[in-house]
Amino acid sequence: MSKHSKLFQSDLAIRHFVYQTIVTTTSPPTVSETAVHFTITENEAEAAYQRLHNNHFFFLEPNTFSIRMANPFSAVPTKFKVKVGTKSYWANCAWDMLGIPAALHQDATIEAQYEDTNEEAVSTLVWHRLAADYSGRSAQEIKTVFQQANLTDTFWEVA
Repeated sequence: MSKHSKLFQSDLAIRHFVYQTIVTTTSPPTVSETAVHFTITENEAEAAYQRLHNNHFFFLEPNTFSIRMANPFSAVPTKFKVKVGTKSYWANCAWDMLGIPAALHQDATIEAQYEDTNEEAVSTLVWHRLAADYSGRSAQEIKTVFQQANLTDTFWEVA
Protein backbone atom coordinates (compact mmCIF):
# COMPACT_ATOMS: atom_id res chain seq x y z
CA MET A 1 0.00 0.00 0.00
CA SER A 2 1.38 3.38 -0.90
CA LYS A 3 1.88 6.09 1.67
CA HIS A 4 -0.14 9.27 1.18
CA SER A 5 1.95 12.40 0.73
CA LYS A 6 1.13 16.03 1.33
CA LEU A 7 0.16 17.66 -1.97
CA PHE A 8 1.11 21.14 -3.09
CA GLN A 9 -0.91 23.46 -5.32
CA SER A 10 1.76 22.95 -7.99
CA ASP A 11 1.06 19.19 -7.91
CA LEU A 12 -2.53 19.83 -8.95
CA ALA A 13 -1.33 22.01 -11.81
CA ILE A 14 0.94 19.15 -12.89
CA ARG A 15 -1.98 16.72 -12.69
CA HIS A 16 -4.01 19.05 -14.92
CA PHE A 17 -1.08 19.23 -17.37
CA VAL A 18 -0.86 15.41 -17.43
CA TYR A 19 -4.54 15.07 -18.32
CA GLN A 20 -4.39 17.93 -20.82
CA THR A 21 -1.42 16.24 -22.52
CA ILE A 22 -3.16 12.87 -22.65
CA VAL A 23 -6.28 14.41 -24.19
CA THR A 24 -4.34 16.32 -26.83
CA THR A 25 -1.62 13.77 -27.66
CA THR A 26 -3.13 10.44 -26.41
CA SER A 27 -0.03 9.83 -24.25
CA PRO A 28 1.03 11.14 -20.86
CA PRO A 29 3.96 13.54 -20.66
CA THR A 30 7.37 12.40 -19.50
CA VAL A 31 8.99 13.83 -16.40
CA SER A 32 11.29 15.81 -18.72
CA GLU A 33 8.36 17.30 -20.64
CA THR A 34 6.66 18.23 -17.38
CA ALA A 35 9.85 19.83 -16.03
CA VAL A 36 10.26 21.92 -19.19
CA HIS A 37 6.60 22.97 -19.19
CA PHE A 38 6.74 24.17 -15.57
CA THR A 39 10.35 25.40 -15.63
CA ILE A 40 11.31 23.10 -12.77
CA THR A 41 14.05 20.50 -12.39
CA GLU A 42 13.45 16.89 -13.33
CA ASN A 43 13.95 15.96 -9.66
CA GLU A 44 11.13 18.36 -8.70
CA ALA A 45 8.89 16.87 -11.41
CA GLU A 46 9.72 13.33 -10.19
CA ALA A 47 8.84 14.32 -6.63
CA ALA A 48 5.51 15.75 -7.81
CA TYR A 49 4.78 12.59 -9.84
CA GLN A 50 5.55 10.49 -6.76
CA ARG A 51 3.22 12.55 -4.56
CA LEU A 52 0.44 12.33 -7.15
CA HIS A 53 1.00 8.57 -7.41
CA ASN A 54 1.02 8.15 -3.61
CA ASN A 55 -2.32 9.96 -3.43
CA HIS A 56 -3.81 7.92 -6.29
CA PHE A 57 -4.23 10.84 -8.69
CA PHE A 58 -2.46 8.71 -11.28
CA PHE A 59 -0.37 5.56 -11.23
CA LEU A 60 3.26 5.05 -12.20
CA GLU A 61 4.93 2.00 -13.67
CA PRO A 62 6.68 0.18 -10.81
CA ASN A 63 10.06 1.66 -9.89
CA THR A 64 9.82 4.37 -12.55
CA PHE A 65 8.34 7.81 -13.08
CA SER A 66 6.46 6.77 -16.24
CA ILE A 67 2.72 7.20 -15.92
CA ARG A 68 0.86 3.93 -16.49
CA MET A 69 -2.66 5.20 -15.92
CA ALA A 70 -4.49 8.39 -15.25
CA ASN A 71 -8.05 7.12 -14.93
CA PRO A 72 -9.87 6.57 -17.19
CA PHE A 73 -6.87 6.66 -19.56
CA SER A 74 -4.24 3.93 -19.89
CA ALA A 75 -0.77 4.69 -21.21
CA VAL A 76 -0.35 1.06 -22.30
CA PRO A 77 -2.44 -0.90 -24.79
CA THR A 78 -5.37 -2.82 -23.30
CA LYS A 79 -8.40 -4.73 -24.58
CA PHE A 80 -10.34 -1.46 -24.53
CA LYS A 81 -9.68 1.03 -27.33
CA VAL A 82 -11.72 4.21 -27.54
CA LYS A 83 -11.77 6.35 -30.69
CA VAL A 84 -12.91 9.92 -30.26
CA GLY A 85 -12.76 11.94 -33.44
CA THR A 86 -9.35 11.31 -35.00
CA LYS A 87 -7.73 10.18 -31.74
CA SER A 88 -7.54 6.73 -30.15
CA TYR A 89 -7.13 6.19 -26.41
CA TRP A 90 -6.69 3.06 -24.31
CA ALA A 91 -8.96 2.49 -21.33
CA ASN A 92 -8.00 0.49 -18.24
CA CYS A 93 -11.24 -1.51 -18.07
CA ALA A 94 -14.78 -1.70 -19.42
CA TRP A 95 -15.99 1.05 -17.09
CA ASP A 96 -13.15 3.34 -18.14
CA MET A 97 -13.93 2.77 -21.83
CA LEU A 98 -17.25 4.47 -21.08
CA GLY A 99 -15.54 7.06 -18.90
CA ILE A 100 -13.33 8.42 -21.69
CA PRO A 101 -16.17 9.70 -23.89
CA ALA A 102 -17.94 10.90 -20.73
CA ALA A 103 -14.86 12.85 -19.62
CA LEU A 104 -14.43 14.33 -23.09
CA HIS A 105 -18.18 14.94 -23.64
CA GLN A 106 -17.83 13.37 -27.08
CA ASP A 107 -19.27 10.52 -29.13
CA ALA A 108 -16.90 7.56 -29.41
CA THR A 109 -16.36 4.25 -31.10
CA ILE A 110 -15.33 1.59 -28.63
CA GLU A 111 -13.45 -1.57 -29.57
CA ALA A 112 -13.34 -4.16 -26.82
CA GLN A 113 -12.56 -7.85 -26.59
CA TYR A 114 -14.86 -10.26 -24.80
CA GLU A 115 -13.02 -12.01 -21.98
CA ASP A 116 -14.63 -15.39 -22.69
CA THR A 117 -13.91 -15.59 -26.44
CA ASN A 118 -11.51 -12.72 -27.24
CA GLU A 119 -13.96 -11.74 -29.99
CA GLU A 120 -13.92 -8.06 -30.74
CA ALA A 121 -17.03 -5.99 -30.15
CA VAL A 122 -17.33 -2.59 -31.73
CA SER A 123 -19.88 -0.21 -30.27
CA THR A 124 -20.66 3.40 -30.85
CA LEU A 125 -21.34 5.58 -27.86
CA VAL A 126 -23.42 8.49 -29.03
CA TRP A 127 -23.10 10.91 -26.17
CA HIS A 128 -25.30 9.37 -23.44
CA ARG A 129 -26.52 6.42 -25.53
CA LEU A 130 -24.97 3.10 -26.59
CA ALA A 131 -25.61 1.94 -30.16
CA ALA A 132 -24.04 -0.23 -32.86
CA ASP A 133 -22.44 -3.47 -33.93
CA TYR A 134 -22.13 -6.18 -31.31
CA SER A 135 -19.90 -8.48 -33.39
CA GLY A 136 -22.17 -11.46 -33.70
CA ARG A 137 -24.24 -10.84 -30.58
CA SER A 138 -27.75 -9.56 -31.12
CA ALA A 139 -29.04 -6.37 -29.60
CA GLN A 140 -31.41 -8.54 -27.53
CA GLU A 141 -28.47 -10.57 -26.15
CA ILE A 142 -26.72 -7.34 -25.14
CA LYS A 143 -29.95 -6.01 -23.55
CA THR A 144 -30.24 -9.24 -21.55
CA VAL A 145 -26.65 -8.93 -20.30
CA PHE A 146 -27.30 -5.34 -19.21
CA GLN A 147 -30.57 -6.31 -17.50
CA GLN A 148 -28.89 -9.19 -15.65
CA ALA A 149 -26.29 -6.72 -14.41
CA ASN A 150 -29.13 -4.41 -13.32
CA LEU A 151 -28.02 -1.76 -15.83
CA THR A 152 -31.46 -0.45 -16.71
CA ASP A 153 -31.03 3.31 -16.70
CA THR A 154 -31.56 5.08 -20.07
CA PHE A 155 -27.79 5.30 -20.60
CA TRP A 156 -27.75 1.52 -21.16
CA GLU A 157 -30.50 1.47 -23.78
CA VAL A 158 -29.36 -0.46 -26.82
CA ALA A 159 -30.28 0.86 -30.25
